[in-house]
Amino acid sequence: MSELSTASRVLDLVRATAGAEAEAEALVHHSAEALTRFANSAIHQNVADATTTVRLRLHLDGRTATGSTTVTDADGLASLVERTVAAARLTPVDEGWAGLTPPSPLGSENGFDDATAGAGPDERAARVRAFVDAAGGLETAGYCRTFYRSGAFANTAGQSVSGRAAGADMDGIARDNGVDGVARLAGERLATLDGATLGARAAAKARAAGAAIELPPGRYPVVLEPDAVSDLLNNLAMYGFNGRSFAHGESFARLGEAQFDPAVTIVDDPSGLLPFDLDGTPLRPLTLVDAGTTTSVTHDRRSAAEAGASTTGHSSAISFVWGPMAHQPAMRPGPAAATAAVEGGPTAPSARPLVANLERGLLITDFWYTRVLDQKSLVMTGLTRNGVWLVENGEVVAAVSNMRFTQNYPQALGPGQVLGIGAEAVPIPDRWAGHRITAPALHLASWNLTGNASG
Repeated sequence: MSELSTASRVLDLVRATAGAEAEAEALVHHSAEALTRFANSAIHQNVADATTTVRLRLHLDGRTATGSTTVTDADGLASLVERTVAAARLTPVDEGWAGLTPPSPLGSENGFDDATAGAGPDERAARVRAFVDAAGGLETAGYCRTFYRSGAFANTAGQSVSGRAAGADMDGIARDNGVDGVARLAGERLATLDGATLGARAAAKARAAGAAIELPPGRYPVVLEPDAVSDLLNNLAMYGFNGRSFAHGESFARLGEAQFDPAVTIVDDPSGLLPFDLDGTPLRPLTLVDAGTTTSVTHDRRSAAEAGASTTGHSSAISFVWGPMAHQPAMRPGPAAATAAVEGGPTAPSARPLVANLERGLLITDFWYTRVLDQKSLVMTGLTRNGVWLVENGEVVAAVSNMRFTQNYPQALGPGQVLGIGAEAVPIPDRWAGHRITAPALHLASWNLTGNASG
């Protein structure tokens, strides 16, 4: 039985069990993921997992209940419907029910790569070997991952859509005398992942990060590489452009205001994902910030109804609790640099022209353990990771020990604060398998470093 046929079968069972007045939606989702993991410069794990899940959401007599199952035969589907109907009769009245998605066509079809969807362990292992060899004897660790997803959605309002997606990503470190360098990349095609390039980049960072000096806390001009910028975009999406947070007055976002530097444009790019959200709403690109002006926040049907807005197609398995968030936030890159780029060293290629324009400041590879101190203003704290360097007159002059920061993220990207944007936006794997954050390097006027290795 096809995924769309299975979804339709669930709706038929709902009608037979709960009556024609019941509002229902069924999602059938198949996920196949394969991972090749390496440590101590050798592959130690090849794993693959494939799961098909059927999810039913039912609104009956003003009450809403959700159920799911991985048992997709006739008995399994019948049990799912019976359990969900029983749960709906016992739950409190759902005052926030926003109704079902009406029939809506999908947008243009996302690119789908059959070779990536069907990639085997040998193809992932070849990229791991290239990474390890390019590190030139340094200890390495990381993973190469491929995934394939397909799904179908149908509801009793007549919406019926299906689609598929595939992708790959690679994340690895090289270690030199206990110091790590990192390189990461995501894409819709496994062929775009060059293990040798990533391994060489990670090794160059590790070798350049030794004998680090300590700098006093303070505000420094910085060049943030794409890995660090991806943390900014992720937290802006999670807390700032979140429609539920916006509706509750917990977001910095003010629609129509120039809250960012004119060089900043941020979009949500759904390419490479299933073409519809958990409500069955077709995905479309969404501009969140246009040339510095905040233009949109992300909504599912529930948050949109609460805010008096329209859904933007951002329902997910966690949006009911955490609010709807951008699927794949992306910052638009800047123009090609007019300044000659610094060659080689620890600097990622996309950041080199920006480093060449930095009179005195810091080059930062990555952030980690970032946490919210104040959600409304989006003040964050966290640590640098995987390489920090002092830059003077456009040249990297010394490695710097890791530092803690406390920084208002929107303020760091505010008017007049963005001195340069890299000409290449790099897709970085995020914490959710199969999603990515696309980020250029940034040259920012100020970043608030509040502590160093001594405290």
